Amino acid sequence: MDRPSLAARVRTAPIPFEPDRATDLAARLPDALTRGVMGELIRGVTGSSPYLARLTERHAEWLAEAAAAPPEIAVPALLAEAREAAADGADQRSLATALRRAKGRAALMIALADLGGAWDLGAVTGALTDLADGLTETAAQWLLGQEIARGKLPGMTEASLVNGAGYVILAMGKHGARELNYSSDIDLICLFDQDQIAPDDFADAKARYIHVTRGLVKLLSEQTDDGYVFRTDLRLRPSPSTTPVCLALEAAERYYESVGRTWERAAHIKARPVAGDRMAGAAYLERLGPFIWRRHLDFAAIEDVEDLLRKIRDKKGRFTPSSVPGHDLKLGPGGIREIEFFAQTRQLIMGGREPALREPTTLGALSRLVEAGHVPQETATELAADYTAHRTLEHRLQMIEDAQTHTIPAPEPARARLAALAGWSDLAAFERDIAERLARVHETTRAFFAAPASTGAEPRHVEIDAEALARAGFRRPEDACRTLERWRSGRLAATRTERAQRLFAGLEARLVEYLAEAASPDDAIAEFDHFLTGLPAGVQVFSLFTANPHLLDLIVEICAAAPRLAAHLGREPQALDALIGGGFFEPLESEVALSTDLERWLGRESDYERQLDAARAWAREQVFRAGVQVLRGLADEVEAGTAFSAIAGATLDRLLPRVIADFATRHGPPPGRGMVVIGMGKLGTREMTAGSDLDLITVYDPGDAETSEGPRPLPPATYYPRLTQALVAALTVPTAQGRLYEVDMRLRPSGRQGPVAVSLATFRRYQLEDAWVWEHLALTRARVVTGPRDLGAETEAVIDEALARRKGDPAVLSEAVEMRSKLTDAHASARQSPWSLKHAAGGLMEIEFLAQTGCLYHGMGVAQPARALLAPLAVAGWIGEDEAEALGSALALQTRLQHVERVALEQPLDPDAAGEGLRRVLARVGGCEDFAMLAARLAELQLAAAVAVDRVFSEIEPPDEA
Repeated sequence: MDRPSLAARVRTAPIPFEPDRATDLAARLPDALTRGVMGELIRGVTGSSPYLARLTERHAEWLAEAAAAPPEIAVPALLAEAREAAADGADQRSLATALRRAKGRAALMIALADLGGAWDLGAVTGALTDLADGLTETAAQWLLGQEIARGKLPGMTEASLVNGAGYVILAMGKHGARELNYSSDIDLICLFDQDQIAPDDFADAKARYIHVTRGLVKLLSEQTDDGYVFRTDLRLRPSPSTTPVCLALEAAERYYESVGRTWERAAHIKARPVAGDRMAGAAYLERLGPFIWRRHLDFAAIEDVEDLLRKIRDKKGRFTPSSVPGHDLKLGPGGIREIEFFAQTRQLIMGGREPALREPTTLGALSRLVEAGHVPQETATELAADYTAHRTLEHRLQMIEDAQTHTIPAPEPARARLAALAGWSDLAAFERDIAERLARVHETTRAFFAAPASTGAEPRHVEIDAEALARAGFRRPEDACRTLERWRSGRLAATRTERAQRLFAGLEARLVEYLAEAASPDDAIAEFDHFLTGLPAGVQVFSLFTANPHLLDLIVEICAAAPRLAAHLGREPQALDALIGGGFFEPLESEVALSTDLERWLGRESDYERQLDAARAWAREQVFRAGVQVLRGLADEVEAGTAFSAIAGATLDRLLPRVIADFATRHGPPPGRGMVVIGMGKLGTREMTAGSDLDLITVYDPGDAETSEGPRPLPPATYYPRLTQALVAALTVPTAQGRLYEVDMRLRPSGRQGPVAVSLATFRRYQLEDAWVWEHLALTRARVVTGPRDLGAETEAVIDEALARRKGDPAVLSEAVEMRSKLTDAHASARQSPWSLKHAAGGLMEIEFLAQTGCLYHGMGVAQPARALLAPLAVAGWIGEDEAEALGSALALQTRLQHVERVALEQPLDPDAAGEGLRRVLARVGGCEDFAMLAARLAELQLAAAVAVDRVFSEIEPPDEA
């Protein structure tokens, strides 16, 4: 039987909150969308939801045709169009556009079917889930196809794509349970089947699957002019802070079988293969069955459940009707999470013995619990109805602006808009309905949470002695035992109080478990001892660990691998707050976004000195975040370099106006057109590491001004050098919050002999007439970081002109040969050590110097990182294509390793003294199975790079002395 069209099935319509806006838009829509009940629906939707109004206007012609057909065919048709776009040889940009077009149109159709009463909650969440499944699969299939076409995925051919090419994508959470909300993230775990890969190809294949996964997240999550597809979260994978974004099925199984935790068991209740090799994914989940569904309820699992229930009871308290404005519909008292948790905890406790309870959906789980006699029918029916109403309201909240929000707006106009979209004309009645439902859910679930399932067994106390530590893997168990005893004794400031000792006692077993998981438990406990010893007090930190066990796991990993970060945490325990803040592990922000964030921090302070302190605190937090992401492999070498440079750039951009304002109180505003700051070196090319210095040049234009206008006026030639010194002081002088950066200004015209700030005219004359080749080599990495835009543009024009004059200049090559000879002589001993990443033969400095020389000689522009210059230099014929690939591989690996080195250590890396934790991190970041393999790979790439560099410079003809 044919299903009716959407237009024929409209039964309800929102109330237009902005009727004039709806009427105005209706005038621009096809007639089919403005007549009858369909017209009422469109007016209600576009008058109350700005987001849906934009979609309606953008896709009006498509919608007019789609509304005349059953809504059930819309999502499959849109997915088919996206698959066709991918199959037609689309490039990444056009595919991204096609995916986003499909998402936008589907989101519009699903919203209209929901708001128009054509679909119930199950149909809505099912369509959203089908959309997520299909677009994720299309994106993954295209990315895998690209890898196979380029011959990058060992053992895989185009025919392998039919079965997923060994790649497995699991959907978790609401996605896995087919319960996605309207503006939901999708939680994915990406794996690959090691059995489909030859052992010798494992490392290469793993690297490519990781590359595909990163590409998948970007393709789905990146915000473009066409919007985004789905925000994608990979943090539910095994130990996300220590593992790559994609890992082998076997490795994941080993993890869960050995150290999997209760919350991870709960997460897998909803797991489902959605793309790639679904058969391999299903078989994997089947093998995980004993981990997810324990037949015997061990005390630790029950204790975990009871602890979670107790925290909900203690923290959330009771619901009151007056708290509807601003109430979190998901996490607040009486919200969605309480119903989900009500069902899920009972599944987790009893599902091992009762397979019928293994149902991923919340409504299905409630029904199964009734059938098994664990929940009264009346209770389940009431909770199911309230859950449906909650989820429906959640969708209305998110439809207004496609925001991932669960919070009922506090301002009355925003609540009235929400009520109108939900079809309520009486705001007070609308809020009473919500309040009654929240109170009912809270009281119902509270009664059950008050008496959770229990075996009645007494809590067991595990004595952690030397014998137990030896069994756990400590090689020096007596030393470890003495360290534990010192922590317990109260001899540390962190454990001095009775409350701190009590909190620590509750953490001790878990802490030892995490320490035992480290590559070297003995190194980890020693560094954790340094961390604890540095804490001025322990109650706040121990409370944080108690509420966030994953945080303790992260700190142990930092202690095991990164003494520099561990020492920072000991000195700055407040940095822990950032770790539990939203977005800590999200991709690092752009320089513009960071500058905006820093402006908020500085805007809270009116005093100049306090602003300097605030800038230091902000920068430390951002550098720490970037450092942890480097350590955990969440940021590659490009992302890390961009992030550290963006932090520095934002700091300069926001501090310079404050420095000028403070300086102006004494000497008046800057005379003339102002001053720009040029970033040189790694700041210029956005390749900074943790702890990098800032190489700066300042350029000013006095215009016609002869002096500044202030209490103590200064001529420009004095004003700007002193202003520059004030900026340097703002960056380098230790305050109560320490220092920001070391600053090096030796690259300015005339070096140490010249003034610290030069006029634009002097800068131009010097660069065009007097500068040495080595100065122009340095200038290839220059960019204006902050200052007046017009002056910055003119400064960059001078740089471009100076560099353009060097194109084809034989002196560039001859002097570069001489400079390289001096550099190799100066670092002769370091060149023999492959772990001297900067100065080794084939190391970073050689590759970067080669790229700078080629850039200057061939006129390839300015401020480009070495990695971006190698391919153009190959096209220019200065290096071979094979050489470019060898140099690029060596550069990428050594840059990744240098980032870890700078994040983890205060001193240069000594591979013989590096702990096992750091060795493991280095191997993982280097894409190798172990440290020995990494060392071999490093030596191999450095040798190839050194051969290429030697070949290029040895073939440069000496200058004609005649």
